[in-house]
Amino acid sequence: MSKQISLEAFTAELLDLYMETFEQVQGMYLDRGTSLFETLATISSEEASRSVSATCATIAAQVEHIRFYLDVLEGHILHKEVGKVDWGEVWRTISIVSSDEWEASKNRLKETYLRVLRVMQSPDTWENDNAISDSMSIVVHSAYHLGEIRQALCTVKTNREDVKN
Repeated sequence: MSKQISLEAFTAELLDLYMETFEQVQGMYLDRGTSLFETLATISSEEASRSVSATCATIAAQVEHIRFYLDVLEGHILHKEVGKVDWGEVWRTISIVSSDEWEASKNRLKETYLRVLRVMQSPDTWENDNAISDSMSIVVHSAYHLGEIRQALCTVKTNREDVKN
């Protein structure tokens, strides 16, 4: 006998994962104080501009990539024409950021996060065939980049006490 998961149960769990990844640990998979926004709050523009190696992106590029990914997947969920997507542009163009640029980047990410959260909270969203896979991709892909950022902190942080395991 098959049993279906209710849309309400699914979206509640998915939203908890999304919010844990970005803003506040719910106790599902992250350690306390290690969500994306909590992590970014500890990073200076100088640290965000340091690369861990000659072939790795900076944290500033990671943040812009997450925001760009959210924009593209939100458009896909909403059936908007996103056009040809250049996934490499951020990696090619973002490296060193000033203090103002770093703050603006974090603010843009927060605004995009909140906008996507509203989309994911809307019952109409789930009538789209791609909404489940796209929203799960957002959580998984963002969590991956959060891990990349947290790993980079082991190299770029000047004050090692700010890096939590």
